[in-house]
Amino acid sequence: MSPAVKYTLGRLGLFVLLFALLLPLPLNILIKAMVALLLSAVLSFFLLADWRNKMGEQLADAASRRTAEKQRLRAALAGDEDAAAEGDRATEFDQVALESDTPATADKAAPAIENAERAEKAERAKLAAADRAESQASKKTV
Repeated sequence: MSPAVKYTLGRLGLFVLLFALLLPLPLNILIKAMVALLLSAVLSFFLLADWRNKMGEQLADAASRRTAEKQRLRAALAGDEDAAAEGDRATEFDQVALESDTPATADKAAPAIENAERAEKAERAKLAAADRAESQASKKTV
């Protein structure tokens, strides 16, 4: 089970437990819920610190992977062939050239070039979406 799920379920379980313990008290139900929420937040800071730290590490790893992939895509779009080769797939034109003993001809390569152009457009769209998400995230933090 992922650390984020564990931490979320731990927080929820702690809240439900405290709310159930407060039910016999003669208070308004919203007051009981608010008290349970505050107490569960304080207790989770101490009791669930390990799960919270693991979740933070998991999120940091995912963010660094996204950043590395974004940098690789930018380098590939800028024309860096090494960065493009680091990607998860090679272009079909390269595959045709590698599989045949003879150099790839234009007839064999035409579909591969079209597919490579489509892949490049898809990478540009992916990069643009990542830029939009990053700018929205920076606006939210400001």
